[in-house]
Order: sequence, then C-alpha cells, then structure tokens
Amino acid sequence: MSKFPLLKDQLLAEGVLAPGDIVQPEPIEREALELVHTSEYLDKLEFSGLSAAEQRRLGLPWSESLWLRSRLASGGTLLAARGALRSGLSGNLAGGTHHAFADHGEGFCVVNDVAVAVAKLRLEGAIDRALIIDLDVHQGNGTAAIFEKVREVFTFSMHGARNYPTEKMRSDLDVPLPDGTGDCDYLAALGGHLPAVFEAAAPDIAFYLAGVDVAAGDRYGKLALSDEGIRARDLAVIEAARGRGVPTVIVLGGGYAATRVRTAELHAHVFREAVIYERRSAA
Repeated sequence: MSKFPLLKDQLLAEGVLAPGDIVQPEPIEREALELVHTSEYLDKLEFSGLSAAEQRRLGLPWSESLWLRSRLASGGTLLAARGALRSGLSGNLAGGTHHAFADHGEGFCVVNDVAVAVAKLRLEGAIDRALIIDLDVHQGNGTAAIFEKVREVFTFSMHGARNYPTEKMRSDLDVPLPDGTGDCDYLAALGGHLPAVFEAAAPDIAFYLAGVDVAAGDRYGKLALSDEGIRARDLAVIEAARGRGVPTVIVLGGGYAATRVRTAELHAHVFREAVIYERRSAA
C-alpha cells in the first residue's frame, strides 16, 4: 500500500505534477458500484460479511479502511475519467483493480474501478463506447467477464500466458505472452495490435491500465521489460489514443518490485511520459 503515497511524493518532487494538479476524490456512492457489482457482494463489503475463504481469495483481510480505500480509489478513477473528457488526458494515482468480478473480489482487487467508471459514464450519456487497454502482466479477468456481452466496451488484455489467473476469461482481444518476453518482442506485439484495437473499438474514451509488473525482476511478473521498454510502452499507448483524439485515463494496475521505492519509480514512468507528450503536443 505504501507505493501510493511514495508515487505521489516522487511526482511532486520531480515537478512532473504540481500540487494543484492533484484533486482529492470522494468515496464513490453505492449506487454507482451497483451498476457493476451485485448487491449481495456489496453488502458483504459494507457490513463485514466476507467469509474467511472469500478474504483468502481476495488476498486481503476485510476492514473498514479497506472498504473506504476501495471506494476512494474507484471515485478517483471516475473523477479522472471526467477530467479526461474535459481536457483529453488524466490519471488516477491508484486504481486498475481488474480482478474484481461482479460478485466477488480476488487478486487484491475489491471493486472494479474502471468498470464502474465506464458504466457510470454510459448511464449518464457522457460516453457510448469505451476501450480498456490492460497491459498489467496479469489478464484483466474481472473486467473481461463484466463486459463480455457489452458490445460497446472493447477489452484488450496483453499479459503473461502462464501467469495468474490460471483460468482466463475472454476479452475482446487477448494477447498472451511467453515468460521472459523483453522489450523488442513486447513492443512489436503491442504496436502490431494497437491500430486494429482502436479501429474495432471506435471509443469515446480509453482507459489504460499501466501495470508495471511487466518489469524485469518483478516478484509476480515473469516478463523482462526494462525501464526504457516500459516508458516506450506507455508512450505508445498515449500516442495511439491521443493521436486519434480519444480522451485517455491512466490507472496504475499492479507492480511488485523488490522495494516499495522501486515500485513507485516504475509507476512514475507513465505520468512522466504523459506530461512529456502533452507538453510536446502543446508546443
């Protein structure tokens, strides 16, 4: 959990963000969560009803703080999405909890913040079509399941073939990668798919899960991207979306480097690239 304040402090210290660039979300309301999650599951989260087995599946013990934090993170993704619709590019210094299903959480993911934001914006009429680009090393199984039958939401997951989850769901496009995939092969695969993904999705907004568990040495990753490879990946996604005029929302996803400081450093890359891109575009 400490990677989150470390990331914010690092971005502020570097001048990538100014204090005024950061806004504080409110905990998302239950009605918005119910657009994606079942009432039974939300009752368990709100009133400490998760069984021991459900908490093991989640990977986290229930607490009031966990429930509050999950609603804050989800509120942050919705707030970032509204910002992206106004200005073109925004991000949440948390989020990307893509293993949360409609009726349960797993893999450290309590509620599916991106799915909730998409559902809320669609209900309001702010968007019709959405694209979710999930480059976490683990397949976005919860997101894929939630939107499997929603034609207006295109899910694209590029992930480790032999990594968690053992049972993959079906995204609109899944690109499984072998263990040890490095910069060249990874970037070639991504570049080969992004144009077709945008054409098929025709999105009004894109959500980018910029997981850094693709990095070489990640405890749960099994891939081998360098820092330069991760920055090139992030820039490729930002350029593909913003070059087509698609409002873009960045969320963190996973990252499990050897130290918390190293994890925060890796997560900072996507925000550095976003700021560089925006400054270059404005010049």
